[in-house]
Amino acid sequence: MSDRAESRLLGLVDELAEAAARVGLTVRRERILREIGYRARGGACRLREQDLVIIDREQPAHEQLEVLADALRARDLDAVYLSPAARRIVAASAAN
Repeated sequence: MSDRAESRLLGLVDELAEAAARVGLTVRRERILREIGYRARGGACRLREQDLVIIDREQPAHEQLEVLADALRARDLDAVYLSPAARRIVAASAAN
């Protein structure tokens, strides 16, 4: 993937992370440790009354987008501004 495309995807990751914060999710970018034969992905969870989205900061941007889109698809985003590209990503996640 070109640097320009990766940069664009990282911009969408940031946009969806900001949208997640606006709907009450805390986004944490962590380094998720892996074992041989085990693939950690990250995702949404609830910890001590706090809704979290854990993103593996070492994942490629397109995988980080998938994690955020999955977490946002069940949320009411009508009052949250999202660029058309970001809205399409969340809608595509809901269709899968």
